[in-house]
Amino acid sequence: MSIKKIEAIIRPEKLDEVKKALSDIGIVGLSIYDVQGRGRGAGMTVYGRTGAYVIDLLPRKVIAIVLSERNVKATVDAIKKAAFTGEKGDGVIFVYPVENVIRISTNEEGQEALTYQGDIDTRRK
Repeated sequence: MSIKKIEAIIRPEKLDEVKKALSDIGIVGLSIYDVQGRGRGAGMTVYGRTGAYVIDLLPRKVIAIVLSERNVKATVDAIKKAAFTGEKGDGVIFVYPVENVIRISTNEEGQEALTYQGDIDTRRK
C-alpha cells in the first residue's frame, strides 16, 4: 500500500474546526506550523491615518499529515469541508507521494510506522 503526505494551507481561524474534523475521522498524527504567504489575491491594501499600505503576506497555518493512500479522500474531504468559507483565500491542499516512514522509537517502517491505536487505519479494517 502506498503512503501519501497531505499538506493543507488554511486560514488560522479555521484551525480548530479542521483539527476537530480530522479527529472525528480518526486522524491521530499531524503537524501544524505557522507560515505567511500569498496566493492569487496577492494581499490587500489597508488604509490608515498615515496612508495606504499593502499587506502582501498573510498569516496561514499548514497542517501536515502522512497516511495510507486509502485514507486520502476522506481526509481531503474533511479538510475541505471544515476549512471552507466560500471566500478567496480559503487555502489549498497538496498530496505528495512518500517513499518511506520510519518510527524512530520502534524502528517500524512503512504502514506499521503509520498506525496508531484508534487512528483512521484501525477504524477502517
